[in-house]
Amino acid sequence: MRTLKCLLMVLLAIAANNGVQGKSALPSFLKICSRSDPNLSRCIIDSVYQLRPLLAQGIPEFDIPPCEPLVIPEVTIDQGHGPISVKSCYRDIRVYGPSQFQIKGIRIELDKGTLQIKLFLPKLSVNAYYNMNGQIMMMPINGAGLSLGNYTNIDAILTMKARNIQKDEEIYFHIQDCTVDFNIGHAQLYFQNLFNGNKELGDAMNSFLNNNWKTVSSEIKPILEDRLAEIFKKFANKIFHKHPISVLFTE
Repeated sequence: MRTLKCLLMVLLAIAANNGVQGKSALPSFLKICSRSDPNLSRCIIDSVYQLRPLLAQGIPEFDIPPCEPLVIPEVTIDQGHGPISVKSCYRDIRVYGPSQFQIKGIRIELDKGTLQIKLFLPKLSVNAYYNMNGQIMMMPINGAGLSLGNYTNIDAILTMKARNIQKDEEIYFHIQDCTVDFNIGHAQLYFQNLFNGNKELGDAMNSFLNNNWKTVSSEIKPILEDRLAEIFKKFANKIFHKHPISVLFTE
């Protein structure tokens, strides 16, 4: 889901540059959109697609990191109750495929301070080093080692709600609410070295996880969505607090 973060960074960079025309030379690869454009959403989508080939290597001008692979230092999940009761930590996470995202829709309502992005990702491959302990549907699970995951047909929706705040006689956006909703079409998982390398138990658990991935993901999904929403809210406010509305969105 870090793909959403890459896309959000691109969208905010485009918006920020809408207000600096004439103040500095703009990169040749940037397609500028006007707030008064009756097809603003379509223009922004075209702008993002124009930038998409550059995302794999990153865009230093906008402080956008490389997206192929996306490198995430660490994610911790502590699911303490219900059918899935597992504490797990993933480190050195590498995500392959995020730059192949497709935009299904963008809805921007500046007067209401809302932004919604609908995405489709054909495939994501994720490699990480894991440490896990707990139980899944009454079955104990533990281990530490390399984890591999392939996820296909992913639909995601990011929604943000902003309010206006005043600072230094200027009006700024402040993101007060952010939600993330995603659904995975299919998943294949593999965890090396489960149960201290016991091959029989490890193979059985990997088979069980793949046969029941929908149930497992549905239990963890709310936690992941909340964590992603916190990340997007924090990042968006860093951008919006730097530039007043008068700069971000010109007529």
